[in-house]
This record gives sequence, C-alpha cells and structure tokens, in this order.
Amino acid sequence: MGRTKSGLKTKKARDRKKIFILLLPAILFTVVFVYYPFVKTIVNAFSRVNAKGVIKGFAGLENFKYTYSRKDFLPALKHTLIIAAVNVPITLVITLSLALLANKKRKLSPVYETLFTLPMSVSMSAACMIFKSMFSPSVGFINYFFGLKLGWFESADTALATCIILTVWMGIGFDFLLMLSALRGIPQHIMEATRVDGISAFRRIFCVQIPLISPTIFYVFCTNLVLAMMTSAPMIIIMGVSAESSATNTLMSMMYQSGFSSSDYGLAAVLSLTAFVLTLGFTILSFVFERKKVHYQ
Repeated sequence: MGRTKSGLKTKKARDRKKIFILLLPAILFTVVFVYYPFVKTIVNAFSRVNAKGVIKGFAGLENFKYTYSRKDFLPALKHTLIIAAVNVPITLVITLSLALLANKKRKLSPVYETLFTLPMSVSMSAACMIFKSMFSPSVGFINYFFGLKLGWFESADTALATCIILTVWMGIGFDFLLMLSALRGIPQHIMEATRVDGISAFRRIFCVQIPLISPTIFYVFCTNLVLAMMTSAPMIIIMGVSAESSATNTLMSMMYQSGFSSSDYGLAAVLSLTAFVLTLGFTILSFVFERKKVHYQ
C-alpha cells in the first residue's frame, strides 16, 4: 500500500515536471514580450529618459503633465474614442448580418463565404496601400464610380472617416467566421421548434438566435474594442507626417511618432499607459454589462 502511494506521488511529480517543461517556452515568451515591456513602460512613464532610452532619474508626474498639456493630445484622444465608438458597432452589425445571410448552407455557400472572409488574407499594410489607391483623388476607383473629386485621405474632413472604413473592412473576415460558426452551432431542434410554433423570422433572429450566440457577440465586441483603441497602422502608413495627419492621429499613432520618430520615450510611455487604462476601463464596463445581457447555455 505504501509503495503504491509513493509510486502515485512520484508519477504526479513527473507529470508536474512535464507540464512545466511544456509550458516553459510559452511562459518565457510571455515574460519577455508582454510583462517585461509592460513594466518597462510603467517605469519610463515615471522617469526621465534620454534619446537612447537610458533612464536618467525619477520624474514623478512630470511626463503626465507634459503629455496631457500638449495641444495634440486631446485631438488624438478624441479620434481614438471616435474610432472605437464607430468601428465596434458597425463591424458587429455587418458581420452578424452577413452570418445570418450565409447561415443556411447552399450550393454557392463556399463562394460567398470565401468572399466574406477575404479581408483575412490581406495584411494591414497591403490593405492601406490598396485603399490609398482606391480613394486617390486622381486615379481612384471610388471617385470614378460615384462621380466625385474628393481627396479622401488628403482632406482633413474625410481622412478619419476613410480610415474607419478601412478598419471596418479589415475586421469583417475573422468576425464573420466567428458569427457564422456560432449560428451554425445552434441545435437544430431549437430552430425547428421555432418554425413549428410559427415564430416569425424577425422574432427568431432577435429572440432566439442572437441570445443563443450572445457569448460570441460579447467576445467579438471586446476584441474589436481593444483593436479599435489600438488603431494606428492606417495613420502611420497612409497619413504619415503630412499636414492632414493631425486630423487622424490616435493615441497609438502619436505614441509611435513620439517613441520612434522623436525618441521621446517618456511621452510614448504615458500615451501607452493612457490607452491601456482606457481600454481596461471599457472592458470592465463591458463585463458588467455582460452579466445582464449575455446568456450561456
């Protein structure tokens, strides 16, 4: 009996070692590329950092006062919040609508499912260049099709809206797959019961299907919220440092310009922390709302 217990303890100890060894690469990767940069950013936010990234002393709240008093901070914050407020609901509505249309399998299902997921195959940098050409005032397809003569990215009035269109398009592919998988995962006997009871298609969608896939909708909402708050690629790749870039600058693009172009690491760290705190706050609010509106089977 004693040998059996000792043998079980030895086996459990070996299993723990195997688990630790298997998890070690992931743990190291997370520490090096997630936790260390996060801690480093917090330290830099409260420190005086030179152009080489060397900490020269404790700065207290000086970096925060300097960042929040800059005239370009509030516009960048405003643009970030606008992108999140517009991008997230529009992407949810579009992807859910496409998933409802494609829910029933047909002969041509592989064709339009591939078309709906096409944005997944395009990198953000490539999409930025494609959209820059499409919305070009001289050779762009959009102006030619609608008979317009707008400089979409060249005008401060339309640059932010055009960037939002790009981010929405980029988010459709993956979110559509999630929504479609959730809809097709609803048990068929439930849908059959709604048809037998004579429930209309409208009520079936809003009273049965959407509540049943609400966990997936909540997941898509949270991930899109984080991605929207981190938006920077269109502003950096398309707008660059042009005069109109101030009309689209976000916290993340401002951070990139401060850290990589100006080597102002204290400013960049404060902007990063600000974006993190805002995103965390919105996510916590989402989880509070999730308790009331999300139904798990």
